[in-house]
Amino acid sequence: MSSVIFDCRTDQGTKSSGNPAEIFANWQGENERWLFMSPHDDDIVCGCGLTFISAIQIGVKTFAGVVTNGKMGYCHEEQKETISQIRQEECIESFKAMGLPKENLYFLGFDDGDLNRQAGRRFASSTAVGPILAGAVGLQNSIVWLLRIIRPTRVFVPSLTDLHPDHKFTNSETVMSIYHAQGNIWPELGEPIPEIPALYEYATYSNFITPPTHRIRVSEDLFERKINSILAYRSQEQIELTVQIQRNTGCKEFIREMRFDLFDPDESNKLF
Repeated sequence: MSSVIFDCRTDQGTKSSGNPAEIFANWQGENERWLFMSPHDDDIVCGCGLTFISAIQIGVKTFAGVVTNGKMGYCHEEQKETISQIRQEECIESFKAMGLPKENLYFLGFDDGDLNRQAGRRFASSTAVGPILAGAVGLQNSIVWLLRIIRPTRVFVPSLTDLHPDHKFTNSETVMSIYHAQGNIWPELGEPIPEIPALYEYATYSNFITPPTHRIRVSEDLFERKINSILAYRSQEQIELTVQIQRNTGCKEFIREMRFDLFDPDESNKLF
């Protein structure tokens, strides 16, 4: 029988429950909407696939935003022109295996390995880099739009400490976009979100900057669903190694809650 247990570290020790309302602060019941941001198509399933599957399992409205087009993920030279389409098809298959409705999967289409040049927002021009949306380009342009469309209560991003630059930019640009999305700026991108969502990091290549705050434990069948979803990425020839690492870890996963930490002069003043 499928099962999910959520653990949270507190000042009084570890709290565990199969009821997410007892673990996640400000739980909003049927209004819960979780958005997972993925630098590359396979990062969610590898970094937080059990968390993603658990959200679907407990009935949370779940969404995924794949930031890049995977064009640098080819393992054979003859795939240079086709790898983006191959990976998108594999991605759709993978998320279907995890139980995500296709309409809840968004491809933002930024060039793989080049997010440093595509940060921020600027009006489109003949020399603009990246997908055009509402007459502008840039990661913040697309992510603000996505946040205002989905209106999530919780957002999951790769760790800022990750070695891969695309992962760092997905983290920082999403956090900056949350700030913009809850304000009145750029009205052509949609209505402002009502409040800042809870933020969590997941780990792929690197460790968290501080210890994780939550652990997700699942039954064997849900773990195998994650494994099968990873195996959908057949074009990535190191996938068997990834599966072996996941099997060594087993039926558990870790995330770290982040603070949306705006500068407060009063807090600094208390130091003096």
